[in-house]
Amino acid sequence: MKNNRILPLTLIVAAVLAGCSSLPASNSRLDEARSDYNNAQANPQVTALAAGELRQASNSLDRANSAWSKDEDKGLVDHLAYVAKQEVAIARETADQKAAELAVTNSAAERDAVRLEARTREAESAQRSAQYAQRQSEAAQRQSEASQRSAEQSRRESGAARRNAQDAQQQADAQRQAANVAALNAQDARRQTEDAQSRAILLEQQLREMEAKKTDRGMVVTLGDVLFDTNEAQLKSGGMRNVQKVADFFRQYPQRTVLIEGFTDSTGSDGLNQQLSDRRAGAVRTALLDMGMGAERITSRGYGESYPVAGNDTAAGRQMNRRVELVVSDDNGMIVPR
Repeated sequence: MKNNRILPLTLIVAAVLAGCSSLPASNSRLDEARSDYNNAQANPQVTALAAGELRQASNSLDRANSAWSKDEDKGLVDHLAYVAKQEVAIARETADQKAAELAVTNSAAERDAVRLEARTREAESAQRSAQYAQRQSEAAQRQSEASQRSAEQSRRESGAARRNAQDAQQQADAQRQAANVAALNAQDARRQTEDAQSRAILLEQQLREMEAKKTDRGMVVTLGDVLFDTNEAQLKSGGMRNVQKVADFFRQYPQRTVLIEGFTDSTGSDGLNQQLSDRRAGAVRTALLDMGMGAERITSRGYGESYPVAGNDTAAGRQMNRRVELVVSDDNGMIVPR
């Protein structure tokens, strides 16, 4: 009777020892995947910016650990560990990419450069995904050869993996094309900037030739009293030449408008001075119209003896106050009012 009790106990001990002797040995690729995942999980940037990718890597690592603990085929364990390792790398790259995007400044040139770099990273990531998909296809083929029972299923997985690889390659090609387009757009932007700078330099030269002065209201061209006869509003020939320069200027810049303002000195009555300033401003407007400038781009107004630029107690000061000013608008046709 006592011997019958000892026999089952002996069998149990033998079974435990047999189970311990069959535990799988350490797997170096799985250890690398675990180490990479732990390092990524300890990185606040990765956990904050690539949580989904890191969670996917965790799921893959769990599958690798499960396969290893069940002593499944080493090739399968290696493949699952490789998948987890690649997904950890993708999570790191995703975090790096998102961190770079957050660091982009408001500078248009810098923003284009960063976007170009980000698209390049996306293309490289897509290429890596294609390689990863190809590895999945190869692993599916090995599984098909190892297990006859799941041969049909393995063939389906292999076909799906190849399609994924093709899709990933197409995405990589599209992203590379997008990167090329972005580079061309950046070149166009630089050319436009250079053209704008050239136009600005030319504009400044032309305004200097007309002796224009920069004011709070914009660039102002002044036609002096010597271009009119005394108390008259008819432009002399010298005045017409100056107005022709102005007309030539506005012909080159059709988006700009002009405000013509007439002024007198304090000699005479307010009413006569107001009329004379109106007539002289109108004479310049008529001359510009005759030279082909559109009426919708020209506004004229007289201010009489208002807004003097010098004292009226000397002949020189009064001559400076007798003037017609042409205020040039900005590129949007806007002129700052008085």
